[in-house]
Amino acid sequence: MKKIVSLAVLTALLAGCANNGATNAPAGYGADGFGEETLVTTGGEQSLNDTYLMAAAPKYYVGSAYKVENVQYIPAEDLTYNQTGIAGIIPAELNGAKTSNGEIFDMNQMLATSKTLPLPTIARVTNLDNGQSVVVRVNNRGPFVNTRIMDLSPAAAAKIGMNGQSKVQVQVLPEQSTAVKNATIGATMVASEPVVAPQPVEQPVSQPAPVAASGEYSVQVAAFYAEDSAENLAARMRTYGDASVIKEGDMYKVRILNLDAPKARAVIDALRNNEGMAPGLLKNGRWVNADSI
Repeated sequence: MKKIVSLAVLTALLAGCANNGATNAPAGYGADGFGEETLVTTGGEQSLNDTYLMAAAPKYYVGSAYKVENVQYIPAEDLTYNQTGIAGIIPAELNGAKTSNGEIFDMNQMLATSKTLPLPTIARVTNLDNGQSVVVRVNNRGPFVNTRIMDLSPAAAAKIGMNGQSKVQVQVLPEQSTAVKNATIGATMVASEPVVAPQPVEQPVSQPAPVAASGEYSVQVAAFYAEDSAENLAARMRTYGDASVIKEGDMYKVRILNLDAPKARAVIDALRNNEGMAPGLLKNGRWVNADSI
């Protein structure tokens, strides 16, 4: 019988091998010592499927801060992202598995992983060993190996002459990334419109927030470099409580404030179950394990 291995199962196995070092980590792969393919280049030109590259995703996923192996990662929108580092190749056995934003990984498409970029994001990856480049759709978290900043699908790796780990430059493409974000958010809003419609009427019901005004907990939903993106999400999150935008440095963080422990637990569970998010938890302004309450 053919076994279909889900990404969640592989993640759980990896977490076990890493001595349970992951805290509130999103679905992904790549604990140290695993999650890198050695690619045998077969030649032939891989045509870029623009329809696949720019298609609306099941959800637009940024996520909250999380830890893996005691290393904290803070996902955020960054249309100016331009970094160099080591890239690897996503294992072929993950073909058909679900990604962090609900897509299905297709090893024959131009795809990549990132620990912090929004999903999906469109980026150009250049192999600095030969100058060849490829435009990829970033749609999964990982690799959770500190020596690598990104992993590419086998097809994308082949297109730029990678047959193992290589030094690359990763540049987010602002116009394409904004377009795929808008397509995803637009599709999501249309699909959920019948459910969202009554929410403005129900918002006054979420006025238990003043009752918990002295709550020591807050739940971080996401962080953005764009203030309007943060404000839009905060408006939607007010159905869960006292959602506000907190500016820290160059980032705008969406947090649900003034929660006691039971309410914080309920909000975290609701965000995970209803929104597919991976929220973070703060107690008196300090990060704590989201599952500690």
